[in-house]
Amino acid sequence: MVLLKIMKLIKKNILNTIFIILLLVVIFVPDAKAVFLKGLMEIGFYSPNIEESKVEAVNLRGIKFSNSKGEVIDLGDLKGKVVFLNFWATWCPPCRAEFPSINKLYTQFKNDPNVVFIFVDADGDLTKANKFMLNKKFELPVYKVESNVPEQIFTGSLPTTLIFDKQGRISFKHEGIANYSDEKFGEFLNKLIVAN
Repeated sequence: MVLLKIMKLIKKNILNTIFIILLLVVIFVPDAKAVFLKGLMEIGFYSPNIEESKVEAVNLRGIKFSNSKGEVIDLGDLKGKVVFLNFWATWCPPCRAEFPSINKLYTQFKNDPNVVFIFVDADGDLTKANKFMLNKKFELPVYKVESNVPEQIFTGSLPTTLIFDKQGRISFKHEGIANYSDEKFGEFLNKLIVAN
């Protein structure tokens, strides 16, 4: 009887210990947290809410980003194109979790001349960001900030994703993780591409 109670106590504590260890790993290991969040995305959590999107005018002239080749993009020069702008960091677990879905979206639209993708490393470390993309086998074009970015566009929350329509208006803004490989999101982008 005593032996049975001891065995139950050990079994209960082992399960609790395993649970606590797993919880700590998810909390403190960025890749583990990213895998956990990615799993939640795959079962339907974190869908971007495009229904609540409102069109918002903003002056994009002078908002600049550069890549590792020194090429500079000014958002004001991209009128006539749909722009997917994402602020992220290599150490950000939600950013890491949404990148597979973003990479899938990018692969779908990368050859469309009417769409521009800009992935801004919030730390501005293009060497580290490009190495991260290479290691994860993502094709995403990485940039860093080269000018002041108004709070209307980026408040510092990672990840932050915006979509600008062809007139340069904010048509979608989301702070936090989202699944951008969702079919509805692809349809949303296509509507913006064909709109005048």
